[in-house]
Amino acid sequence: MTSFALSPEVSEALETGKPVVALESTIISHGLPRPRNLAAAKEFEEILRSSGVVPATIAILDGIPQIGLDARGVDRIANEDLAKASVRDIPILAAKKASGATTVAATAHLASLAGIRVFATGGLGGVHRGAIETFDESADLSTLAVTPITVVSAGVKSVLDIPATLERLETLSVPVIGYKTNKFPAFWLTDSGYTLDWHLDSAAEIAAAMKAQDELGHGQGIVVANPIPIQQQWDPKEHDRVLAIAFEAAKKAGVTGKAVTPFLLGFIVEESGGKSLEVNLDLARNNVRVAGEIAKAWAAIS
Repeated sequence: MTSFALSPEVSEALETGKPVVALESTIISHGLPRPRNLAAAKEFEEILRSSGVVPATIAILDGIPQIGLDARGVDRIANEDLAKASVRDIPILAAKKASGATTVAATAHLASLAGIRVFATGGLGGVHRGAIETFDESADLSTLAVTPITVVSAGVKSVLDIPATLERLETLSVPVIGYKTNKFPAFWLTDSGYTLDWHLDSAAEIAAAMKAQDELGHGQGIVVANPIPIQQQWDPKEHDRVLAIAFEAAKKAGVTGKAVTPFLLGFIVEESGGKSLEVNLDLARNNVRVAGEIAKAWAAIS
């Protein structure tokens, strides 16, 4: 008896070696406002299907981790008020038969259990600013250290401590590979100002690195840093202005822990007049497309 449920579409794809890309549900449930979130969830899945890739949106519904959602499941993650579920929350939600939207960490973990090797998200979690005092660090990092999955993201959210996050990933032996660039992106911005040691220029090269990781690594994942095209990025000066206001608002509100990122993202959407939301959607679409290409390259050699 398995403790998670595969949708028929995902099950058939995995059995026959078709390309599959995992998608998280927290970006839909907590990262985007209604009703744009439901439209985005459907769009991300359609981007993959139209390129011959099977989408596997992941969430925990009524205590059961669902690997691939039907139309009703997608509607639920968009319109129900779900808990934000990381890896540590999965057994508790299962015991309570409760529902949760999976974070990057939980999505990566569940996808890997199901045998899915590629995952698209917006931005990776990381070390929070001020972590030297709070020890606030996303479980995304420690999960990737023990989970053989390739995550395509636009770097880490720029509300985080980017250099500290890169240091932690290095310590955890998680490769960070720039996709067609050696500049590490900062979510809404193409360039964080930090340079990567390695970049690869095609989905086939990424797939080859995945295969080599399987043979030579110790079970860790890979981060593919895929920057938003520069013509689509947020204006850097406006980005910096809005972030400064958002951090001050979070401090005054006393927001801490896993509530920080959703609070900041929601505040930033309002303060930016919706500009950050449009950039967020653009970078997510870009990551989904690249993940689809990597999944096809992986399917061709695995």
